[in-house]
Amino acid sequence: MTDQVGPDGATSATTRRDDGAIVITGICGRLGRRLTRVLHREAKVIGLDRRPFPDRPSDIEHHEIDVRSKRTKDIFRSGNVRALVHLGVMHNPRDSAEDHHSWNVIAFQHLLEYAERYKVPKVILLSSANVYGPRPDNPVFLNEDAPLLGAGPFSEIRDLVGLDMGAQSYLWRYPQTEAVILRPSHILGTVHNAPSNYLRLKVVPTLLGFDPMMQVVHQDDVVWALRAALVPGVRGIFNIAGPPPVSLSRALTMLERSAVAVPHNMARAAVDRLFRWRVTSFPAPELDFIRYVCMVDDSRARSVLGYQPRHDLLQTLRAVDEERWL
Repeated sequence: MTDQVGPDGATSATTRRDDGAIVITGICGRLGRRLTRVLHREAKVIGLDRRPFPDRPSDIEHHEIDVRSKRTKDIFRSGNVRALVHLGVMHNPRDSAEDHHSWNVIAFQHLLEYAERYKVPKVILLSSANVYGPRPDNPVFLNEDAPLLGAGPFSEIRDLVGLDMGAQSYLWRYPQTEAVILRPSHILGTVHNAPSNYLRLKVVPTLLGFDPMMQVVHQDDVVWALRAALVPGVRGIFNIAGPPPVSLSRALTMLERSAVAVPHNMARAAVDRLFRWRVTSFPAPELDFIRYVCMVDDSRARSVLGYQPRHDLLQTLRAVDEERWL
């Protein structure tokens, strides 16, 4: 495959479809589907997801299996796989800690073992800038060498930190494999994640006395960052940011949302209770993301990957209100 990364983050590819397959875990998620619609035109794509994919393009091979299943190994053993793109991270905060650990940590370790055993030349993990953690003592921008302090009491972030560290270990243990870790800031769009769901609220609760600066990135800019990471020769850790940072209050104004400020202690108690009653999908530890700063320096992605966000701030924010696929 010969690829060139353009100044806007796009890639021009002369990929032959016999160069080997790209295996995508979590392919049935909204981000996975958007990535698939880009990649299947230039490479064979194999999807792994326990959910069905009825509207997939006809040339995509989809395996409706749990990534923890032993059948997963057969996909690597029987095919010519040139890249593994791991998007299949469990984010549901209502699942048990045991399920989170077995799915996010143990299953990923098995995927890395298969990649090593069957000589997969490229492994990409979509991690998150959340692994750095929102903290009052954070510098304005965190680079890729910053410690991963996001675990705290939140099991989902603990697992994500474990995934990220596992991929880092793989990166250094197997230098012959091009391991890539992408840490995007808050992804906005049709995706069902906490930042998008929060900004979709008609009346948005904020914390009294706190108005942190925040970074957001359009879901399609993350797709192009993943595409750029597939270029041969790329390896390492990359922060991915979008347009210039914006304060939370300014973002809500741009979205024409009403906001109500609540004292932190009151908000934490209320969210904790509502979460237990299944009225909200936001666990209380998420409140730190609208309390403290957690922004990243993505200069390495811009210089090495040629990454540049294609969507401005207003386009990125308004992506949460898109009701259908582009």
